[in-house]
Amino acid sequence: MKEIFQYRLLDNPVGEYLIAFGTILLLIFIRRMISRFLASQLLGIIIQRQHSAQKQAFLSLVIKPIERFLLFFIAYTALDRLNFPDALNFELYHKRLDIQDIVSGLGVILIVIVFIQLCIRVIEFIARILVEKANLNNDKSENQLIVFFKDFFKVILIIIGFLMILRFAFNKDISSLLTGLSLVGAALALATRESLENLIASFIIFFDKPFIIGDLVKVQNLTGVVEKIGLRSTRIRTEQKTFITVPNKQMVDTILDNITLRTERKGELRLEISLATTAAKLEQVLNGIRMMLASDAEITQYYVYLMDTGRKAHIIAVDYFTAMPQPIEAFYKIQERINLNIIRLLEAENVSASSRNMEVIVQRSSE
Repeated sequence: MKEIFQYRLLDNPVGEYLIAFGTILLLIFIRRMISRFLASQLLGIIIQRQHSAQKQAFLSLVIKPIERFLLFFIAYTALDRLNFPDALNFELYHKRLDIQDIVSGLGVILIVIVFIQLCIRVIEFIARILVEKANLNNDKSENQLIVFFKDFFKVILIIIGFLMILRFAFNKDISSLLTGLSLVGAALALATRESLENLIASFIIFFDKPFIIGDLVKVQNLTGVVEKIGLRSTRIRTEQKTFITVPNKQMVDTILDNITLRTERKGELRLEISLATTAAKLEQVLNGIRMMLASDAEITQYYVYLMDTGRKAHIIAVDYFTAMPQPIEAFYKIQERINLNIIRLLEAENVSASSRNMEVIVQRSSE
């Protein structure tokens, strides 16, 4: 039996093959149990008090990455015990390639990718927990800050993973690479100055908070609801239900009207009354409109006055304000109700609107 284990096959004893592949097979059978144990320990480090829903959500996020990480790591360690035959080596572009180095490099790449994926899943879970806490305070500004930094740290992790692959899979000197990258980064910063300005503007938005997700804003003659604030741009759903992207630099540099932060919403109406209407009738109409607005519980302030009179019409100005916050659909309903009540008032007072028709008279000159 000992001779069988010592028998060499492809430059390796049979016993080494049994140990390597036996370890891998054993891990395949018990990887779920080990993964759940490691995930539970990791969850205990992240949060002290665990709920069943939180535990289940965390396990669904990290179980698969942990299983893949364990499988690749153990397979890499087990196969590293074996010697690959020289016959498997080959030349490519006049350069000799060692199959063992290739397999080792591929193993490192897979391990780093799975590890970074695991870290990203953990960040997603932490962000989810923080969002749940922020929702309890009804603070949308915290939510957008969490989403922003979640994406930011994901980018940082991807960069770290790329550097780890260069260092451990391709044996590159990262220090010299970082020095070179700093010079390249300076050149790229000049070439992509606009993107860098948008990135800085995103930090200004998050810390200065001129608007948050869910606010109704007006910028550059466009009005809509902010749906997402990214590293480079802000996404807005307009009143026409189109989805537009505005660079963050423009959101910071241009004049922005945050309609959601208005204390009141204003409605305006201009009535053009016929010149045949007497002063007494006009006074009755003015007083009637004032009484109607004063009795409306949704009107916080109003102004009704004879704005102008001239060659074509008497003009009555009606300005009123409603309390905020208020959905735009509710404000439209108030406008509709007030307009109909004013029309009924004019009908009751037998007051007609001014005619806007224009007559053109053509006279022939006598010869």
